[in-house]
Amino acid sequence: MLTCNQSVPSDQYDDRMEEHLRFTDFYHASQIGIIQCQKALVKTLVESWHPETHTFHLPIGEYAVTLEDVAMILGLPTDGLPVTGMTISSAEALEAECLHQFGVAPRKSECRGSGIKLTWLQDLKERLQLTNKESKQRYVKVHIMLLIGTILLGDKSGASVHWKFLLLLHDFGSIVQFSWGSACLAHMYRALCRASRFDCKEIDDSLTLLLVWAWMRLPFLASVPKEPQSIPVNELSDIRWRNWERGDRRFRYIKLAHFRKAFDDLQEGQFVWVAYSVDRVDPDIILAEIYIHSVVWSATVPLVSFEYIE
Repeated sequence: MLTCNQSVPSDQYDDRMEEHLRFTDFYHASQIGIIQCQKALVKTLVESWHPETHTFHLPIGEYAVTLEDVAMILGLPTDGLPVTGMTISSAEALEAECLHQFGVAPRKSECRGSGIKLTWLQDLKERLQLTNKESKQRYVKVHIMLLIGTILLGDKSGASVHWKFLLLLHDFGSIVQFSWGSACLAHMYRALCRASRFDCKEIDDSLTLLLVWAWMRLPFLASVPKEPQSIPVNELSDIRWRNWERGDRRFRYIKLAHFRKAFDDLQEGQFVWVAYSVDRVDPDIILAEIYIHSVVWSATVPLVSFEYIE
């Protein structure tokens, strides 16, 4: 069975920071929270993944996760500068950058190679005193690093985040200029391609996008019924599926065979795909700051996340 690790919860933040999070475009991602890993569903999706086309092959056709899905689910910008840069592995450089941006650096025991342990970042966030502009910006940067290491661009360990992302947070006013959404999609594509290999036993922790996409686009897989279309699309993932086990524990024990059969039973002409677009739902459902990037949602372009190019 393909395994996936549960990340350190990172969704809690001080309400006073909402304006700063909106300024960086990470506010909507902060609303999602941790989605419980569904090993059986993830395994079934991986089995239908074709690396050559970056699509899921189902009996009734091919389905893909697109930039539109990223924008709707995560609320991150899908247009802008590529998420890339230097990937220095020096411990001294890591320490220097943390000192510069946070005023404090993790000890060697609080790092994993070139990664900063999420527990150290969580502790730092809780200790920060929001007394001035600098401390507030530090708080938001720490929160973004936690989001990157958990629900957005996490690795197989689910325990640390590479410090290379910190370099892109150096200038607080420029954080919003990066195409964080396309980086998340590139990361998910690479994770699925790796997981589809016969000798792979784990998948990178990029499962929030994958699971919510499956539940929203293919609702016959969803753990709970659909809610009325009366709130922003990207916040549906938080309200409908966040900590879903509290509402329906039976879904926790669904086996791999159940999802395999659900895919196998699909027949030609059976409606399974749910679309979201401004001509189908209330305009208020799709927020203006999300829809503004829709011009690139159907573009054919490389997706970049540091060393990942998909």
